[in-house]
Amino acid sequence: MKRIALTLMLGALSTSLWAAPKPCEELKAEIEAKIQAQNVSSYTLEIVSNEEVQDQNMVVGTCENGTRKIIYQKNDR
Repeated sequence: MKRIALTLMLGALSTSLWAAPKPCEELKAEIEAKIQAQNVSSYTLEIVSNEEVQDQNMVVGTCENGTRKIIYQKNDR
């Protein structure tokens, strides 16, 4: 029984190591590619600190261990 519990604990720890946070610029580039694939022509993506977020509905990504957010705004013509 102890062996099973140890195996489960080690498995949980190893998966958290594999889920390392992405750098903000890399995540922003991935989000930008998805937006462009939808043919959105005029938009703004910005990396900001958590304190600078005014509207949570604009947040499309979180990076740097949750300390920064990527916000999206569609620009109307």
